[in-house]
Amino acid sequence: QVLVVESGGGLVQAGGSLRLSCAASGTTFATNVMGWYRQAPGKQRELVATKTSDGTTMYADSVKDRFTIAKDNAKNTVFLQMNSLKPEDTAVYYCYAQFDLLVNDEFVDAWGQGTLVTVSS
Repeated sequence: QVLVVESGGGLVQAGGSLRLSCAASGTTFATNVMGWYRQAPGKQRELVATKTSDGTTMYADSVKDRFTIAKDNAKNTVFLQMNSLKPEDTAVYYCYAQFDLLVNDEFVDAWGQGTLVTVSS
């Protein structure tokens, strides 16, 4: 079965850093896209950053100067280095993986269960 697991969340003071890790497993298919989304209390889930297998990177405006995404295509892993963290970054962060596998004309994708990032002021 396909499994996406993220880790690395925790409690950090404003201005500090955290590094999130995510691994997709359970399939021999490569990932086309891996990335990170987050959901803060009382808010909708939003895209944070994504990276494709050919290196295309996208960041939300709110994090683009502070966060860095990296993807290891061979291992189907993705990382999010978060620097200069702000209280507004507090959220559950979810890993996303889209696989190079079409089923009914749609790419198979999967989500992790989330890791909590709490940034204190």
